[in-house]
Amino acid sequence: MDPANAAKFPPDEPRYLNFPHLPEGTNADGKVRLNRYSGILTQDHSFPGAQAMLYAAGVPSKEAMKNHPQVGIASVWWEGNPCNMHLLDLGKTVKDAVQKNGMIGWQFNTIGVSDAITMGGEGMRFSLQTREVIADSIETVTCAQHHDGSISIPGCDKNMPGCVMAMARHNRPSLIIYGGTIMPGYSNLLRKPVNISTCYEAHGAYIYNTLKAADDASKSADDVMDDLEQNACPGAGACGGMYTANTMATAMEALGLTLPGSSSAPATSPQKMRECVKAADAIRICMERNIRPRDLLTKASFENALVMLMALGGSTNGVLHFLAMAGTAGVELTLDDFQRVSNKVPFIADLAPSGHYFMADLYEVGGVPSVMKLLVAAGILDGSIPTVTGKTLGENIEPFPSLSQDQAIIRPLDNPIKSSGHIQILRGNIAPGGAVAKITGKEGLVFTGKARVFDKEAQLDAALGKGEIKHGENLVLIVRYEGPKGGPGMPEQLKASAALMGAKLTNVALVTDGRYSGASHGFIVGHVVPEAAVGGPIAVVQDGDIVTISADTNTISMDVPEDEIARRLKEWKQPRAPVTRGVLAKYAALVGDASHGAMTDLF
Repeated sequence: MDPANAAKFPPDEPRYLNFPHLPEGTNADGKVRLNRYSGILTQDHSFPGAQAMLYAAGVPSKEAMKNHPQVGIASVWWEGNPCNMHLLDLGKTVKDAVQKNGMIGWQFNTIGVSDAITMGGEGMRFSLQTREVIADSIETVTCAQHHDGSISIPGCDKNMPGCVMAMARHNRPSLIIYGGTIMPGYSNLLRKPVNISTCYEAHGAYIYNTLKAADDASKSADDVMDDLEQNACPGAGACGGMYTANTMATAMEALGLTLPGSSSAPATSPQKMRECVKAADAIRICMERNIRPRDLLTKASFENALVMLMALGGSTNGVLHFLAMAGTAGVELTLDDFQRVSNKVPFIADLAPSGHYFMADLYEVGGVPSVMKLLVAAGILDGSIPTVTGKTLGENIEPFPSLSQDQAIIRPLDNPIKSSGHIQILRGNIAPGGAVAKITGKEGLVFTGKARVFDKEAQLDAALGKGEIKHGENLVLIVRYEGPKGGPGMPEQLKASAALMGAKLTNVALVTDGRYSGASHGFIVGHVVPEAAVGGPIAVVQDGDIVTISADTNTISMDVPEDEIARRLKEWKQPRAPVTRGVLAKYAALVGDASHGAMTDLF
């Protein structure tokens, strides 16, 4: 939505299509009808064609047709990506449990994009818009097919917010089963646990000729890269650190949308299969009590999600996705809420990318519920919010063990890694509409350097590939025209950020109107608003301008007089749109700015 139009014409109250359904509490033969939506099609002969098709699809009897609720089971499944390749099988387990519980389960599918496969290439431009495609497709099937309830099974990072946005739109009893985290890999040549991020950071060392095997001089850098590529990802599951997938899964649990423990149970663990079975009981409870997504998506539950984001050191992408989920659910959430919570919540998790451990390690010491117990006991997390189990969050986590004092993953609240959160909301003459920084404190709190400007990520990648970014003087690398509209698609830039870490270029900060991966770390600032493509000040930063990024003052500014910035902006010419047809062109035309979640339906 054009900000100028938004100011003139404030949006109406969000309106979704209202489907006819049976009133809550409708009884038949002394039992509450749970098929409140599907019953419109199946209760009499008004829709004989629909019933004929449903019998053909597998409804076993007239009794089931008339009385059994129909539950959609949406898997974000496809082959070729470990985050998602197992979700169809999880969905089959869910369907079996649903049908044994006196309901009809309908499996269906939606799409995704592997960020790790597309990272650094043109395919990454399609990644963020899959969040909208997922939301659109689950909303479409759930509503059009008159499903009474919905169980979504996401795996990769855009999957989770897409599923939540769909739930908020159709607002029928729903829950989410996270596909689960991958187990860590192990590099025989580096002699340490590794994961997908290791590959990208090793590539930086490879480019700068510093990549070596741990204790075997006969092995070349190419041997090490081969070893990493073959062993970083040992099987099914989402990327293993506190990257975007695990960030969003943790948030979903904090929002009350999953069963307890969903966000930390590994993809291949028996616990994940047990969760799939238990989901049938939970969705029935949601339908019996009419627990709906917008009952759970409240300011209080989003506050919980923000607390978990800060405490565990989650991805900057969480900011973008929380804003979109809240916007879809009609919950007022702004960038200022992120800064407010970051100011008061300590960063306590020694988890990758900035730390040493992975989500699978956290699972072994109690998982996310045990961290929640710590935070609820300290009064930082609200244990009173309702959840899909019909119990409060506090009741859900009560059976889980408290964190033991000898574990090293979660620090005590009185001895945190950082006394406040790592997410910082910055504003200034580069980003008057806001920007999002990930600053753990390990790299300092203030950075000043000379700007070096790149009009696309590919230009920076090429410079890194040639070794043109040198050690020495401080540099602020500006990557622009990669925002939601300008990219288009706001691609993640892990390839560049990881290469800088691998090359140990600690004299460099990164700033972009695009995004960084949850696996990115270092002094990085993304989500700059307004983006370059719409004439934001980032479009007129020039090589050599002095740029200062400060987490102390929450600012990002260039040392350029206001009248000079105004002159540059007056002379700026909007570049030709890179795409004018197809899904990316449609996305670029519809998408809003990052400070409001990059939503596409704010008309």
